[in-house]
Amino acid sequence: MSLLPHTGIFAAVERQCAGSDPTPPLRLFDGSERAGVPLALVRARQLLYDRSVCPAARAALWRQITERVRFDADTSDWPTAVVWLGLPGLRRTAFRITWRFRAERGDVEAELVTCYLEALEDVGADDPNPGGTVLRSACSRAWDVWRKARREMAADDVESVGGAPLEADADGYWQADYDPIPRHPGLSATVRITVPAHRVEGVRLGALAQTWGVADTAMSVGYSGRGRQVAKISLRRAGRSG
Repeated sequence: MSLLPHTGIFAAVERQCAGSDPTPPLRLFDGSERAGVPLALVRARQLLYDRSVCPAARAALWRQITERVRFDADTSDWPTAVVWLGLPGLRRTAFRITWRFRAERGDVEAELVTCYLEALEDVGADDPNPGGTVLRSACSRAWDVWRKARREMAADDVESVGGAPLEADADGYWQADYDPIPRHPGLSATVRITVPAHRVEGVRLGALAQTWGVADTAMSVGYSGRGRQVAKISLRRAGRSG
């Protein structure tokens, strides 16, 4: 069975720019002609990512792109073409962020395009490597956005884990908080899970961590001073502060 084609913003831009050659064309300044050699859009994208091309010529292409991004989208195809030219430098990061944070691919692509356009606006006129600066900046900004989003996500009173809802009588339930160390590559937000008391009795915290899928980052319940602390799990009766 064939897979359905991806329908994100990258695919939409690829379709829209297929066979497109907006004007005025980009020009390659390789020394052969003083006014530069006009380039088809497809050829321009090839040269932008070809490390064998003279760095100065590639830099000149990127500077022209920073000018094209300001064209009016109602009268020119250049604003969309500018995004199309940046896609090869954004695809890998889109895949990695989607996989790393289990994020929606469409949301990741939209954020990357936004960061890319912002980076084009910020690039300096004297930057010797504007393409590298733009792509690094765009990808770094997108990573920061998703890291921040993950820190703000927390699971509170997950009923499905305990197998029963939290009722008004909280004394019959226990609450566990999973607090990771800041900036650790594992979970980075407190996960609070409430379960019936009878399910906690006789179960080690390590087993709970395995059940809740955090065993990879919570290897033990204490910190002996050897190695590096990665997380802390605390257990208390629900409805109590300590």
